[in-house]
Amino acid sequence: MPRPHVLTTRGRPRHRAQDGITTAEYAVGTAAGAGLAGLLYTMLTGGFGDQLLTTLFDHVLGLLGVG
Repeated sequence: MPRPHVLTTRGRPRHRAQDGITTAEYAVGTAAGAGLAGLLYTMLTGGFGDQLLTTLFDHVLGLLGVG
C-alpha cells in the first residue's frame, strides 16, 4: 500500500508517520468504552450482579476452606 506523502517546498514528497490513531478513532473508541461501561453498570447493579458477587464470594471462601 502506498504511503501518504506531503509535498515539501521543493516539490519532493516527504513521508509522514502513520503512528497512533486519528480523532475519529478516538471518538469511536470513547463511545464504545462508554457503552460498555453503561452495560456493565446496568448488569452489575441488578439482580445478576448480586448473584454473581454472592457466587464468587462463596466460591473463594470455599477454596480457602472457610465457608
